[in-house]
Amino acid sequence: MEGTYMNMNVSVLLVNQDFCYAATHSLKYFYTATSGIPNFPEFVTVGLVDGLPISYYDSNIRRETPRQDWMAETQGFEYWERQTQESISAEHSFKANIDIAKVRFNQSGGVHTLQRMLGCEWDEETGATDGYDQDGYDGEDFISLDLKNLRWIAPVQQAFITKQKWDYNKAQLEYLENYYTHICIDWLKKYVDYGKSTLKRTVPPSVSLLQKSPSSPVTCHATGFYPRSVMVFWRRDGEQVYEDVEHGEVLHNEDGTFQNSVHLTVKPEDLDSRRYECVVQLSGVQEDFVTRLERSVVKTNHGNTGRTNPGAEGSGSSGLIIGAVVGVLLLVAIVCGVVIWKKKKDAKKGFAPANTSDDGSNSSGNSYDTVNSQEALILSQ
Repeated sequence: MEGTYMNMNVSVLLVNQDFCYAATHSLKYFYTATSGIPNFPEFVTVGLVDGLPISYYDSNIRRETPRQDWMAETQGFEYWERQTQESISAEHSFKANIDIAKVRFNQSGGVHTLQRMLGCEWDEETGATDGYDQDGYDGEDFISLDLKNLRWIAPVQQAFITKQKWDYNKAQLEYLENYYTHICIDWLKKYVDYGKSTLKRTVPPSVSLLQKSPSSPVTCHATGFYPRSVMVFWRRDGEQVYEDVEHGEVLHNEDGTFQNSVHLTVKPEDLDSRRYECVVQLSGVQEDFVTRLERSVVKTNHGNTGRTNPGAEGSGSSGLIIGAVVGVLLLVAIVCGVVIWKKKKDAKKGFAPANTSDDGSNSSGNSYDTVNSQEALILSQ
């Protein structure tokens, strides 16, 4: 039933999210403004709980809409109307701030993006909480909140004026500290309770070994699993392989499950060595899902590399599988390449603060203060 409210616009926006254990729950919001991209909404917001989309708004539909049945069933008309008005307010501010950003970076036309990520995490077992704040422009980090020391970090010169202004606003910093440690966490706990039948389930993966050509890396593709907390890796002679391995991102499927891939560069003779195996470890499931690398089970665009005949049913389906994977990755590259800025390997994960309204008890995790929404955005003048 959860798939009722899923759509591709939501699924393609969700990348670059870190592994977290089942006991750790997260509430995250993505705000993205774009300019110069034809046939793509100028403003999009997506809300997620534990990596699962719960709400969606864009400048074409101009309505905040549920993306899970349990969100539609537990939140009434007033909730969605309030979220709609807040997203409309944010849309106006974000569009204005792209123009300000162009001035800051001495730009005129072209394709540009401005994104905010916000959210919090709660460890159900230990009770520990955390909050994140990060803003990006044109695919690069712009400014982020150091919640522990209540100060802003500006990695680029163009953000320094914003850092000075926000560091001086002590009342705002104190409010953000309260937002991340209380308001956001309270809403996260509510959402986890509302969607517990979905969020706390486990669905095992379907695992395939794929290869485009005899000289291409072998891809271990796991799909259809839930939750998103997963580790997919290669082993050789029982030991994990780190060299000649490339890890993919955890991506959404339209039915609310996830997919992930890991690529291994091997010599052709290794396909018959029986030394390699792909291992999938899913949070909440004790057993590992292990697939041994053998020539006969590797699916390719030109038929199975082993004993299966090129015209057999297995080889025909392999092309569809590889084509589907490539198609999803291409769509992700087209869309996410312009809305998600790149993530540094050693950087702390971050999601940016929403300025909630004064009535915190009635505001969901992504509420904007209608008076200060322009001031809250990253490029306030």
